[in-house]
Amino acid sequence: MQVRAGQVTVHCTEHGSGRPVLVLHGAGVDHRETEACFEPALSGVAGLRRVYPDLPGMGATVAPETLRSADDVLDVLLDVADQVTGGAAYLLIGHSAGAYYAQAMAARHPDQVAGLALVCPLLPGARDVPAHRVVAGPGDLGDDEFRSYFVVQIPAMLERYDRYVAPAAALVDWAALERIGARWELTADGAPYAGPTLVVAGRLDATVGYAAAVDLLDSHPHASVAVLDDAGHALPHEQPDLLRALLAEWLTRVDRSS
Repeated sequence: MQVRAGQVTVHCTEHGSGRPVLVLHGAGVDHRETEACFEPALSGVAGLRRVYPDLPGMGATVAPETLRSADDVLDVLLDVADQVTGGAAYLLIGHSAGAYYAQAMAARHPDQVAGLALVCPLLPGARDVPAHRVVAGPGDLGDDEFRSYFVVQIPAMLERYDRYVAPAAALVDWAALERIGARWELTADGAPYAGPTLVVAGRLDATVGYAAAVDLLDSHPHASVAVLDDAGHALPHEQPDLLRALLAEWLTRVDRSS
């Protein structure tokens, strides 16, 4: 599916029917990673239409020169959300940089977001980021990118990396990501989202840490926050059963609030 948002044509993959769920991936990958990580948790839930876009400059979504900041990308994603949901209230999930955009989207238009889930969110003010540490595996599998991303370095995780993460690297417009990344901090707009919220962080996340994610508990009045041990920035791969359980509880809260 292609969605035209201003000058950007956003490639999306979708599954199912019913209430829209928009799932946003992080930097340097494409929809295949979030699809692989979140479909096992969402596909068994009736009445959900899961939409996985390629963010600008990644996958099959080209980032034109007019995109020069994170605010520009946010405008594109808000346009995409309006079009794929038809104005209906939708669920919003993000991983890493995708979570950063998701948080801002929910703050900008809280009445349109029925629930917000942030996994290993990239946030301003990251602090106390731990050193990278391998907790399982010999430590010599795969390439440097795999070894710096995963803390659980076993053959099953390498297979997931080779299948769902590494192929996206050849499609990334690194010049566009550098251009946008030079102005990566979003302009504050709107109060923190007050609806059903889930925040999941990896205790060993050497990319964004977990301390800033825990801080969201104070600003989001209906947030559950979980910090998972034996998980880094690749938490959705490394702790799939816990993530599935946490998402199931979040979906129950979303239904209750509706």
